[in-house]
Amino acid sequence: MSASDVYASAPHALRTAGLRVTESRLAVYDALRENPHASADAVLAAIAVDLPRASIQSVYNALGDFAEAGLVRRIEPAGRSMLFELRVDDNHHHVVCTVCGAVEDVDCAVGAAPCLTPGESHGFAIHSAEVTFWGLCPACRAAQSTPTRIPEEGTP
Repeated sequence: MSASDVYASAPHALRTAGLRVTESRLAVYDALRENPHASADAVLAAIAVDLPRASIQSVYNALGDFAEAGLVRRIEPAGRSMLFELRVDDNHHHVVCTVCGAVEDVDCAVGAAPCLTPGESHGFAIHSAEVTFWGLCPACRAAQSTPTRIPEEGTP
């Protein structure tokens, strides 16, 4: 599914991928549409109100089915939970905040996949490249530059 297809209806996306349309899969797909770069726990939290019998296992099952069918992309920033997104097949990258863990998409810097070429391919036919940029998001940068007010003795 390309970036432009991310907003396709959930039933259409599932059927096009050859997956059976179920209430659980629809909820998981819609949760990912509303929360890009979500962990399985975040997806479960997002669907729990409408599907109180949903379990983390059912969420992982749906996400695994989606990944196998090419509907989602798994990203695994070092030291973080596995995240899932609907934006696939365009070889984009990610920037991750080292303080709060916020994740944003970064378009490929030099065109079509693979947008990076290794110095040595070791005989591999390279079809994509994955880059994770690390830094501080705007909110965390602002929080770090805001001086902390130390109250004077005797003031609240």
